Amino acid sequence: MATSLIHIDHGLAESLQSQIRNKLVEGILVGSFPPNTKLPSSRKFAQQLKVSRNTIVLVYQALMDEGYIITKERSGIFVNEHINTGRVKNLAKSNNRTLAKQQANAPTTNNQHRFKGAIATTYEAACPYNWRRYSYPFIDGKFDASLYPVKEWREANNRANASGEIYQWSELQGLQDDPMLLDEIRSKILPRRGIQASQDEILITVGTQQALHLITQLFVDSSVNVAVEEPGYPEMRELLLQQGANLIYQPLDDQGLIINDTLNDCDIIYTTPSHQTPTSITMSMARRDQLLQQAQQQNSLIIEDDFEFESNFLGQPHPALRSLDKDNRVVYVSCLSKVLASGVQIAFIVADNQVIQELKKIRKMVMRHPPISNQRAVAYFLSLGYYDSFMMQLHKVFFERWLELREALNIYLPNCIDTGPIQGGTAYWITGPSQLDGEYLREKAAEQGILIEPIKRYFASSEHPANCFRMGITSLPSDKIRMGVKKLADLIHQLTAEFEEKLSNAKGSLLTSSALTKVLNGAVLECQMVYGVECIIELRSDGTMHGKTGGKDSEIDSGRWWIENDIYYRQWNLWGYGEVKGFYVIMDGQQMKWFDLNYCLVRQLQCLDKIK
Repeated sequence: MATSLIHIDHGLAESLQSQIRNKLVEGILVGSFPPNTKLPSSRKFAQQLKVSRNTIVLVYQALMDEGYIITKERSGIFVNEHINTGRVKNLAKSNNRTLAKQQANAPTTNNQHRFKGAIATTYEAACPYNWRRYSYPFIDGKFDASLYPVKEWREANNRANASGEIYQWSELQGLQDDPMLLDEIRSKILPRRGIQASQDEILITVGTQQALHLITQLFVDSSVNVAVEEPGYPEMRELLLQQGANLIYQPLDDQGLIINDTLNDCDIIYTTPSHQTPTSITMSMARRDQLLQQAQQQNSLIIEDDFEFESNFLGQPHPALRSLDKDNRVVYVSCLSKVLASGVQIAFIVADNQVIQELKKIRKMVMRHPPISNQRAVAYFLSLGYYDSFMMQLHKVFFERWLELREALNIYLPNCIDTGPIQGGTAYWITGPSQLDGEYLREKAAEQGILIEPIKRYFASSEHPANCFRMGITSLPSDKIRMGVKKLADLIHQLTAEFEEKLSNAKGSLLTSSALTKVLNGAVLECQMVYGVECIIELRSDGTMHGKTGGKDSEIDSGRWWIENDIYYRQWNLWGYGEVKGFYVIMDGQQMKWFDLNYCLVRQLQCLDKIK
């Protein structure tokens, strides 16, 4: 046996014993080591692979126990001659020339005419498959593997797969989900959203996408009008179109889905109220009440996709629509944290028990239920308190990253970026300068190791704002966010340089030291933060300054300011990373324009008054 057929990597976390065992099994099953092939002695094999003889002895013993190899007295170790009993003969062993000739002479078969459920639209991927190789992956939904609760999940799995537990959950029959998991969701997760539900009002699914698929299968056909958010979740649009739905694309404002007469003819309204996909806008309480009233008056059904309810950072989360629903017309969909979702794939639907019974019947057409062993493991993960602890830690980490991204955008792109008034979520919807080509920016940013998400796929119409993109915080640590944004800001300035206002061509008067002292001493200034709230800055005559932001969870900071060589300098204690920054100042009426030392416009302010 040639040693080149077995390659081991000493740098892998997988043990050498496991690597060798797996390579041998693969070789035996694909025919590289045919039945009755003699294998080298443990001593010789160990020398060939440069491993200890004991490692090979243990591998051989395991393969003998599993029936892959046998020993023949005074002859050595051989591949079991009966290893392929019951297997179909591998056609790959046929003569390649003969097979190629047969294929060449075979009539061409095109099965596309048989496709009845082909997907009409192919959406571009949010990021490349090898996104981890990029230095700054600002991609929402991909997650930092270091956040995964490995130890706790392993413990929950061990509990779920103990012999006594296996005996219990293996007895579950029919369409039944694990009652332990249903009870944990009912008592631990739903109360956070203000929802009360019995076990027969909950259905477990393999992720949110299956939940939405089941719901569209039950409620949607070509006679149904469905309102969806625009921009909105593209995979849900595709599910609805597959069912023949007539879609109504409903616009948004800073309070969420707009409620107007367009919804009067809608049988179903699909919405993501906690953090709208993709803008992260949280639907206001007034708008939620308005939506429920609209649904009651028009006898509409609401599908509430609450995929990100755990991540409200400013103020308390609003209650779910389902918790406010008095008429059982809201079908609620949610899941575990997206950090867990990739590995666990457990989501759930909450609805009237009659709806749940019908959904179970449809689910049975694909699978009776998600694997009960997985359900029981999730149940233990919840019951042992691991989920609560994990979510508290995750909330802390994501809040830190969310603030870090907001601060970096505010420092490096204050005058040409708007993120909108969002209260949480794990991504920012960013509107850049009007001249910015977002798609070109994405391509050039990727060349510098920066991944941002394109937004075209979120729009149903071909018309979409070309100067918008998304940045997420789930996939990179806080200490990389600032540098990633700084590099992105430099790129944006390069791409829009010809359109930017410069010190040399700015409208207004450049202030010298004496004029700066007269204007700024005791001035009250107002500027707009990139996240849509105002900031009031007082420049006091003693050289100190005080700042306060508006909006929820108002922030305050203090610092110092001075004038030197016709340049205004300032340094906050906390804001702006506590760094000294210098600005040339131009007055244009009551508007004040700050230019950095590279003569680029960085912020525009209003001079409101003098400190009384």
